[in-house]
Amino acid sequence: MMMSRGATRGARAMIRAVGPRYFSMGPTAPTFGVAVSAEEAAAAGGRKLIIGAPGCERKMMFGFVSGGGDARSLAGLVRFNKGMRASTVALNNKEEREEEKVGKEEEAATEKVAASYWGVQPRKVTKGDGTQWRWTCFMPWETYKSDTMIDLTKHHVPATLMDKMAYWTVKVLRWPTDIFFQRRYGCRAMMLETVAAVPGMVGGLLLHCKSLRKFEHSGGWIKALLEEAENERMHLMTFMEVSQPRWYERALVFAVQGVFFNAYFLAYIVSPKLAHRIVGYLEEEAIHSYTEFLKELDKGNIENVPAPAIAMDYWQLPAGSTLRDVVMVVRADEAHHRDVNHFASDIYYQGRELREAPAPIGYH
Repeated sequence: MMMSRGATRGARAMIRAVGPRYFSMGPTAPTFGVAVSAEEAAAAGGRKLIIGAPGCERKMMFGFVSGGGDARSLAGLVRFNKGMRASTVALNNKEEREEEKVGKEEEAATEKVAASYWGVQPRKVTKGDGTQWRWTCFMPWETYKSDTMIDLTKHHVPATLMDKMAYWTVKVLRWPTDIFFQRRYGCRAMMLETVAAVPGMVGGLLLHCKSLRKFEHSGGWIKALLEEAENERMHLMTFMEVSQPRWYERALVFAVQGVFFNAYFLAYIVSPKLAHRIVGYLEEEAIHSYTEFLKELDKGNIENVPAPAIAMDYWQLPAGSTLRDVVMVVRADEAHHRDVNHFASDIYYQGRELREAPAPIGYH
């Protein structure tokens, strides 16, 4: 009997001391960590101890908490419940952050593996001043300063029947262009460049195939013609920043490019000297068109807007350059293309192959 009473008192003392740390006291409803005031506990006359998470509680009858220490015990339980809730929220937030971090790391690792699987990784390219290079369509070592002092008045006088065919073919093609675009030189320049970028690519392609068939070098002419095609394409990319074509002008580009590509392809196969002579005269007309473009800029009929960023980097233009400066360097490029194509045609007229004469690589 004495042992039973002593054991009972010891158990009660243990519950009072340890209970607030390990158990929560709340309503009989299955909730976890609900704070209960002393008044609510007194009104209820005691509560059952609840252990576990919501939905899986285990109610244990350790006895009813009552007596003089109830208020202190309840206050301790309230603090315990608040601490438990704060700890649980902090733990959940920490776990979410860790999961998000792991997810991002896995995603980055996946992208890196996909990019470097074949050993091809983008190069970090900088400009001369150390700033990051913004373009991927051309690199800093492909930029240049155009020779604007080139003679723009040179003209190949058509002497042979084939020369006259080439000359009048270009003149006939110019007539509908003048009617369609009239004095809208921004759109005219875009249309001109979509055509002018074709011959270099076609000529380079056919010379490439010929070099493979005959097991011989091209004399650098493949690269020279592909450089010309790329340069003309950069003209187009530049003017796209200045003037946006209308939908019917885009449709016209599709039609003209399709016809011109196939016609020039056949002409180059039949007679390369005729094909290059046509391009030479085409470039002469381009010089004339850009000269008229400059006149309209000087008159104020076309706004002399700041030069596009792509033009500033490609031609290494100084700060503060305008559209007029861009038209100047583009016109100089067309004059260089004029010389290259008339030169190529002259080589064929002399009965020689292009590979027998050094190609004007990098001639800008």
